[in-house]
Amino acid sequence: MSHTLRTTLLFAGTAGLIVLTGLLQSWNSALVILNMGLVSAVMALGVNLQWGFAGLFNVGVMGFVALGGLAAVLVSVEPVGEAWSAGGLRLLAGLVLGAASVVAAVLAWQRMVPGRLRALAVVAILLLGFVIYRAVFDPAVEAVEAVNSSTSGFLGGLGLPILLSWPVGGLLAAGAAWVIGKTALGLRSDYLAIATLGIAEIVVAALKNEDWLARGVKNVIGLPRPVPYEVDLQQSDIFISRAEGFGLDPVTASGLWVKVNYGILFAVVLVIVFVLAQLALNSPWGRMMRAIRDNETAARAMGKDVTRRHLQIFVLGSAVCGLAGAMMTTLDGQLTPASYQPLRFTFLVWVMVIVGGSGSNLGAVLGGFLIWFLWVQVEPMGQLLMSAIAAPLADGSALKAHLLASSAHIRLLTMGLVLLLVLRFSPRGLIPER
Repeated sequence: MSHTLRTTLLFAGTAGLIVLTGLLQSWNSALVILNMGLVSAVMALGVNLQWGFAGLFNVGVMGFVALGGLAAVLVSVEPVGEAWSAGGLRLLAGLVLGAASVVAAVLAWQRMVPGRLRALAVVAILLLGFVIYRAVFDPAVEAVEAVNSSTSGFLGGLGLPILLSWPVGGLLAAGAAWVIGKTALGLRSDYLAIATLGIAEIVVAALKNEDWLARGVKNVIGLPRPVPYEVDLQQSDIFISRAEGFGLDPVTASGLWVKVNYGILFAVVLVIVFVLAQLALNSPWGRMMRAIRDNETAARAMGKDVTRRHLQIFVLGSAVCGLAGAMMTTLDGQLTPASYQPLRFTFLVWVMVIVGGSGSNLGAVLGGFLIWFLWVQVEPMGQLLMSAIAAPLADGSALKAHLLASSAHIRLLTMGLVLLLVLRFSPRGLIPER
């Protein structure tokens, strides 16, 4: 079977699964799967840039996605004037002082003569800077978080259109990736994985505990939307008449129309990211990156700055993940830091890349759609299967209770099974790199 025919059949089959969901369940469910599939495909492209192009094992995808979600809050939420008056400027001053202390310590380390005096000077700068930073920062945080803590308690954002948060999310993730990459990319691949995982956990922990930033576990809800609200559509005579023309009630039609609008926006972003990734893959730069991936020692011998190239691709891939994170938070309409889990935002994205085909942009897109479909649909299917198996058993039976309770884990079993089958029968993925 030719590569083109195989690819076409795989995408057609995945599309057919989503259409079948619309026919057998509801079109609302099908569009929900489609929209999150689009976002997941963008995430998978970001990881594929790092692993498929350069062989960088980033296990901190969750952290970059979370930074994208934070960008949606910082850009779109209206500033809380009372919180800014209570301690906003002092809080910013504390952050500036903390950053200045780190910069001063770095400069002292670089410019002083190596020896005990340099070490003592750096320690003294850091300790003094930390004391001053906490003296300014802590009272400001308490003042900000005390402002209407049940409904606000944070500084808010810039009050700009939420679509602007998508590129900002990419930039925020890229900036964090640059800082991480400058220190972690000199590590061996297994140590890089551990470092990125730890840093991702630090990012999520900060989002959960720094209430002044994004309300922590209290969540930021009611984010602005780039598409109409269902209630507004249901009150529009024009929309109601058009919905009736399709034989739909206004409530159902409004939900479908909003999801279609989100799907169009996400599809545009996916196409742009995919085209840019393909252009990069087929460019001299992309061929150089794959040469570095395949034989790093030979690339160094040819005069290539491997560390610098790794930093480039690490920043680019993380930026794409941050973009996807902002898109997902826009779709949800809220930021919930507790929802960022490694299983969903790291492991599952890696499964998408591996199953789709490492190094293949088309494979990453296919994996994003297919694995997300299975992740959503397998659990209800598993519940039906377990209910059918347990039906003949007596009520109150320990085995019946165990079978019914185990149905929630069917999706984890399925992900492992799909991964094993693909690695056994198509080790390079469903759409291998060419």
